Amino acid sequence: MNDITGDKPEGKKAEGLSSLHAVAEDILGQKLEDIATILSGSGNGKSRLHEDVVAIVERCLFRIALQRSQNVKSRAADYLGINRNTFQNKMVKLNLED
Repeated sequence: MNDITGDKPEGKKAEGLSSLHAVAEDILGQKLEDIATILSGSGNGKSRLHEDVVAIVERCLFRIALQRSQNVKSRAADYLGINRNTFQNKMVKLNLED
């Protein structure tokens, strides 16, 4: 986004994305700007921004998948397009296990 006019630079959208994907990417990109600002100001050591943001996004996606599948893990895994065992392992890693 152009800081002065608020316009998006031409050619900025990823090629090959459908318009819905491009809109979703724009919305997420705007939110990630805010999240990056919040998280990058915390801590003095090596940045964990990528790791933290990926974990946040995965936790949110897993919660959405579980909600939309009435908490049936195999259906939630299918919804996300991942293997059920991968889903289960990530649930533990993301501290989402009951």
